[in-house]
Amino acid sequence: MGKNHVTHLVWDWNGTLFHDIDAVISATNASFGEVGLPPITLERYRDLYCVPVPRFYERLMGRLPTDEEWAVMDEAFHRHYWTLAESAGLAIGARQLLVEWQEAGLTQSLCSLAPHEHLVPLVRTHGIERHFIRVDGRVGQSNTGKAEQMMRHIAELEGVPPQRMVVIGDAVDDALAARHVGARAVLYTGGSHSRASLAAAGVPVVDTLEEAVREAERMADE
Repeated sequence: MGKNHVTHLVWDWNGTLFHDIDAVISATNASFGEVGLPPITLERYRDLYCVPVPRFYERLMGRLPTDEEWAVMDEAFHRHYWTLAESAGLAIGARQLLVEWQEAGLTQSLCSLAPHEHLVPLVRTHGIERHFIRVDGRVGQSNTGKAEQMMRHIAELEGVPPQRMVVIGDAVDDALAARHVGARAVLYTGGSHSRASLAAAGVPVVDTLEEAVREAERMADE
């Protein structure tokens, strides 16, 4: 592997390392029920989902939600999600991949739009915090994409230039955030997007996290 070229992985959390898509769908439908929207299937969710999240609701409703509607939907989703997330686990192979990357003498970090105060305890609960040189969750509003968050994240990763980073995530927004900072990206189909919608991002799309890491290694040799 060309270790001089790719030395750092930036992992996404929800839908990537953390296999929470079932909790997400259940919480989404529970919140929809509170505002009078019909339930959504996993397939339809993956076809329509996008960030910023209000645009996802626009695709469903045919219009952007009002500020008041967004506040109700966002609160309801998170109230249901954090209860359901307690029973979700890591994605298949995630723990071993983190161990192997670290043992190879390479670094990795976690950059998520999950609220920081929830993210850190959850990562600790799953016993993987020690594999990351930095863990950053969202500290502001939840109605924006990841580009600004990624800028802040890599600014703290002193000594790791963006061109040596690969972002691994499950959303088109992860690829956009990577492009914004000058990093590369690999997208994984186990989370919030369909393969077809991920393909539109113009980066490699894979079906397992192991394939994602292998793809990052392949990028190292380019």
